Amino acid sequence: MNIGTSGVKDNPALWLESIAEIDPDRPLMRIPGGKSYSYGDVADISGRFAAYLSRCGVCAGDRVAAQINKSPEGFMLYLACLHIGAIYVPLNTAYSKAEIEYFIQDSDPSMLVCVPESLNEITAIANKFNVPVLRSLGVDGEGTFIENAIKCRPADFIPFTGKTSEVAAILYTSGTTGRSKGAMITRSALAHCARILSDIWHFTPGDILLHVLPVFHGHGLFIAANTVLAAGAQMIFTKRFDVDEIIRCLPDATVFMGVPTMYMRLLKHPGFSKNICDNLRLAVSGSAPIMRETLDAFREKTGCTILERYGLTETLIVTANPYDGTAVQGSVGLPVPGVDVRIVDIETGQELNNVNKIGKIEVRGPGLFKGYWKNPEKTAEEMRSDGYFKTGDLGKFDANDYLFIVGRDKDMIITGGYNVYPKEVEIAIDNMEGIEESAVIGLPHPDFGEAVTAIVIANRESQSSEADIIAVLKDRLAKYKCPKKIIFVDSLPRNAMGKIQKNTLRQQYETRYQ
Repeated sequence: MNIGTSGVKDNPALWLESIAEIDPDRPLMRIPGGKSYSYGDVADISGRFAAYLSRCGVCAGDRVAAQINKSPEGFMLYLACLHIGAIYVPLNTAYSKAEIEYFIQDSDPSMLVCVPESLNEITAIANKFNVPVLRSLGVDGEGTFIENAIKCRPADFIPFTGKTSEVAAILYTSGTTGRSKGAMITRSALAHCARILSDIWHFTPGDILLHVLPVFHGHGLFIAANTVLAAGAQMIFTKRFDVDEIIRCLPDATVFMGVPTMYMRLLKHPGFSKNICDNLRLAVSGSAPIMRETLDAFREKTGCTILERYGLTETLIVTANPYDGTAVQGSVGLPVPGVDVRIVDIETGQELNNVNKIGKIEVRGPGLFKGYWKNPEKTAEEMRSDGYFKTGDLGKFDANDYLFIVGRDKDMIITGGYNVYPKEVEIAIDNMEGIEESAVIGLPHPDFGEAVTAIVIANRESQSSEADIIAVLKDRLAKYKCPKKIIFVDSLPRNAMGKIQKNTLRQQYETRYQ
């Protein structure tokens, strides 16, 4: 247990409060070229936000949906929800109007917070689905939420005193059916994840995390920011991933967490050198597989080994390479304390005890989600009776219990750290006039890891070009889900049962981006 949170219950909201009481001037967040916030500052402002949520009628268990840019105030809105027991629902800023409509209808929030520039468009959505309160919050702290919340007193709310098994957040994760599912993350799961990572990666109050990740994603919010709170540490909080800015900030950082794309872009920057990484003691990669070339180049350039870890929205942290001991290249590490991981036979579902035997990865532990929001059927489908969750990933253990991810049972694509399920993109393409069928696959890409690529059969009368299809998709899908290339074909390879053979397509086009 770390110094800053000794004696505090497993409640992330109390970690902040406990440090603010004993050491209010301790730094927590610094914005490059901007403001700095101490633990006392963040406790005060998030308390005002909590009071304002309560004044607006938001109660424990109510949802607060937020499609906002990364900002200190946005992070404090999340903390405010923890204070009163509201359920925080972060939404990717790249989501299209149609996607936002689905998330608002499904989550049924008591408050919706958006960026000021989209207020008019979001107002129509809020009215359509009878959202009681709509407010705006900008990247620089402007907007109607701040204007009202800052007037409240930080003590004017009733702190949440319910069970730690209650839901703290709902994160939407794509599904193979094309519809996103809301994973319900509990307060105890958040606490377990942050405390475990703080311990195994030896976080101390003296650590400074260079926080470059988005906070609508579990990696940036639960893996990175929560771990800082659990350790009583601090972070340099960038509003976006800007390589030049990262280069300027790295000399002050002791910890860096990123996705493979970020490491690749750092390595390409002429200003990236060992000198600016002299204080860096820990570099972590997650959310997507990282190439061996990237691992080797980073170690050669900095002398620091990138530690890979593994987790999902539904499980939070599962495995991690150890800070002390051997970090095995190509492996996502060992199961973290308290988490059980097993490999089961792809066909029978029986547990495999053989070393290097590939099977489906299943996970059980205190970080597991509570289920899918308003979707008990899907929850039951993905959970086993003995408490294990079916991850959909394929993997194997070596003789020393290090886990290796070898593929995905489902055809999910990971591009730049974001998950894309082909079915959702295929539905959008197949609904276009003149399109007979499509198959969406991920192909190796030197920058994004995988590139979303659509193999399309158009009918003879179709005049649609690659540019036409991509332009339509940009109005219907988040930008990262849109194919980087459209490849027109006359037919798609199929097996005897008529199923499209995507492995054949991946092999056929695997060098398309090389």
